[in-house]
Amino acid sequence: MKHQALIGIAAAAAILSGAAALDAQTKDAPKTMTGTLDPAKTKFDISPTMYGVFFEDINFAADGGLYAELIKNRSFEFPNALSGWETDGTVQVVKGAEGDVPFPRNPHFARITAEPHRDRWSALDNGGFRGLAFEKDKTYHLSVMARLAPGTAEPVGFDAAFVREDGTMEARTPFTVNSHEWKEYKVDIKAASTQTRGKFRLLLNGHRGTVDLDHISLFPEDTWKGRANGLRNDLAQAIADLKPKVFRFPGGCIIEGTTLDERYNWKNSVGPVGNRPLNGNRWNNTFIDHLTPDYFQSYGLGFFEFFQFCEDVGAEPLPVLNMGLACQFQNDANDLSAQVPVDQLGPYIQDCLDLIEFANGPVTSTWGKLRADMGHPEPFNMKFIGVGNEQWGRLYTDRLPSFLKAIREKYPDIKIIGGSGPYPDGAEFEYLWPKMREFKADLVDEHYYRDPEWFLSHIDRYDKYDRSGPKVFAGEYACHDDPANSLRAALCEAAFLTGIERNADVVRMSSYAPLLANYNAWQWAHDMIWFNNTSVVKTPSYLVQKLYSTNAGTHTLDLSGLGALPADCYAGAVLDKSDDGSSVIVKFVNLGKNTVPISINIPGAADGTEVAVVGIKGKDLADKNDLANPELIKLEESTLKISAEILEAKQAPFSFMVYRVPVKK
Repeated sequence: MKHQALIGIAAAAAILSGAAALDAQTKDAPKTMTGTLDPAKTKFDISPTMYGVFFEDINFAADGGLYAELIKNRSFEFPNALSGWETDGTVQVVKGAEGDVPFPRNPHFARITAEPHRDRWSALDNGGFRGLAFEKDKTYHLSVMARLAPGTAEPVGFDAAFVREDGTMEARTPFTVNSHEWKEYKVDIKAASTQTRGKFRLLLNGHRGTVDLDHISLFPEDTWKGRANGLRNDLAQAIADLKPKVFRFPGGCIIEGTTLDERYNWKNSVGPVGNRPLNGNRWNNTFIDHLTPDYFQSYGLGFFEFFQFCEDVGAEPLPVLNMGLACQFQNDANDLSAQVPVDQLGPYIQDCLDLIEFANGPVTSTWGKLRADMGHPEPFNMKFIGVGNEQWGRLYTDRLPSFLKAIREKYPDIKIIGGSGPYPDGAEFEYLWPKMREFKADLVDEHYYRDPEWFLSHIDRYDKYDRSGPKVFAGEYACHDDPANSLRAALCEAAFLTGIERNADVVRMSSYAPLLANYNAWQWAHDMIWFNNTSVVKTPSYLVQKLYSTNAGTHTLDLSGLGALPADCYAGAVLDKSDDGSSVIVKFVNLGKNTVPISINIPGAADGTEVAVVGIKGKDLADKNDLANPELIKLEESTLKISAEILEAKQAPFSFMVYRVPVKK
C-alpha cells in the first residue's frame, strides 16, 4: 500500500522472520508449539498506553448507562417536553423567562397544580431509561429545584416515592416546598423492595396550591467512589478492571453530530450540572430498525467527569474534538451547512486550546479556574488530543493544518492524533496516510470493523509499516461475527493483537469499540460490555482486552526462535521488566478443535518456578455470554511448574491463554 514505505532490509528480515514463523498456517503444520524465547533478546519497548478503552455515547452508554442519573429528561428540555414522564392531574411544561429560571441554558420547568377533589391527585412519574431500577434497603438521593408558583400563599407538601412494577407506591418520603424563590430540596429515599423496571413518583400530597419543579434528579447513594453526580458503580468498576492506560472520549461520531449544531461541545459539558444544555445524540435515529427518539445527551457526564475518571483508573485522557465538520456519513460533501469554511475555523481551534487550558492550565487562567471551581485545582496532565474523528478527503486535510499549527505553537508538548478515515484500506485511507506524514501527525488513528477472516488474514498488517513515520493508534476495532460478541470473535481479536504487540514500535495505542451497550436500547450489536438496569455482562472480547492490558509487558521479544505454529494457532511473547523482577509472558491462541501441546525453552526460568496461567476457553466458537448465562466464558486460572527451563503445557481447543514465566534478571 502507498502509505507503507519500505524499511531497511535487515529490519524487515528480522520482523518478517518472526511473523512467518507465527502466521504460517499450512496443511502440514506441526502438531506441537516448540521453540525458544530468550528473555535477553528484546526488540522494542511497549508503550505504556498500548491498551486502552474508547468511550462513545452510543447504545445509551452515558445517560441510561455509565452516568448514574436515574431520571430521564430531568429538566424537561426534550423536544417532547414530557418525554419520560407520566402525569396525573394538572401538569404543564413552561418555558421560563430569562432571569426567572434556576438554569438559564435549560429554561423549561414543570408546573403542577393540586387537584381540589379529595379523591384526585396530581403527580409526576418517571420511568427512567427503559425502566427505573431500585434495590431493597438501598438509599437514593433526590434533588429538586422548586418554588411556589405565583398565587400560591401556603407551603405545599410532596411525597417522593418509588412505584413497583405492579403499580404499588412505596418508600413515601415527604418534603415541603415553602418558598417563592427557586430553592434546592434534597431528600433521601430508602427502597422497600427490589424492582428492575419500576418508576419514581413525585406526588403533590394535598389539594391546594401550584408548584414549579425543575432539574428533578435521582442518584443511587453507591455511585463510583460515592460521588455526587456520579457514575454507575458496577459499570465503572468493570471499566476500571480492564486497567486501561489510555481513555479516548467522548466519541466517535457524536463529536461530529448529524448537524454542526448537534456536535459534542465540550464547553457545554462543564460547569454547574443543571446549567449544561441538552444536546441531541447522533445515534438516536441513525438506524431505522433501532430508532431511539428519546436518546439525548444531558452532558451530566461531561469532560470534567471524564478527566476525573481517567485519573481514577490510571488512564491517560485522550479527548477528541470537532474540527468544523458534521458527520460526513450523514451529509453530502457539497452541503455547506455541514462544514465550517476554512477561514472561519477560529472558534473551533480555540475550543482545542481552551480545552488544554481547562485540563492543564493554572488556576489563575480562565479555564483552569473553572476546573478548580469544579473541585480539581490540580491539573489533569493531559498529553494527547484528537482533532476530528472519521473525517476524510479534502474537507479534512484542508482544515487539519490550522489546528496543528495553533496547538503546536501554544502547546508543543501535546501529542496530536490525526486520522486515516473510517476504513482500514481503500482510496481515502491511501490518500490520508501520506498527508498525515506530511503534516507530521504524532499518531494516526486507524479503524477496522471486520469479519473473522479479515482479522486472521491481517495479523501481519503492521510488519511492513514505515518504522520512522507517524505512530499508529488502533483507535476503533472489533471482530464482527455472527453471533455478535462470540468466542470466535474474541479469539480472532486475540490473534490479531499478537501482530499489534510484536509491532510495538509502530503501534503505540489501541482500543476496542464500542465499549458499552444497553440491552434495552442499543444501536450497535458488537460491543464489549452489555448491561441492563441491574446487571452487567462482560463479553469474551472484554476478557481478551483484560488479558492483554494486564499482561502488556515492557518489551517485545525476538520471536525468530519459535518454530512454525500448529494449524489455527497464533502466538506472541513479551518481557515484563520491573524492580521486582522480570517475567516472560507468552500469549497463545488456539482456534482449532484439537488440544495443542506446548514445549518452549525459556533460558533463565529456574527449575520448579511457578508459572501463572490465565485465559478463556469454550466448547463452541459460537459460545457467548448473555444475561441468562453471563459467565459461560470466564477467566480460568491455573499454575504450572518449569522443568529444565522448559514451559510444558497442553492448550485446550477454542482457547486463549497467557503464561507468565518468572525469569532471572
